[in-house]
Amino acid sequence: MVFGRSKSSSSAPAAASSAAAAACSELRAAYHECFNRWYAEKFAKGQWHKDDCVGEWHKYRACLEVFLLAYWVLLRYFLAKH
Repeated sequence: MVFGRSKSSSSAPAAASSAAAAACSELRAAYHECFNRWYAEKFAKGQWHKDDCVGEWHKYRACLEVFLLAYWVLLRYFLAKH
């Protein structure tokens, strides 16, 4: 028991967070690869254009938004039940 709740019921929000990280991991990797390439090849050489990785960023952000919304809904349900 943790603060009056069983340990198994408190893992539901954590599971949702882990699912979001796993579901978006490929998009995250693609964004980070693009960003690191842009930083090394352009930004570090004085080229300040930031549009190179916008597509990757939007895909990664959209994925996170979907799972964070699902996490929020699950958390609200969890809190209402306990």
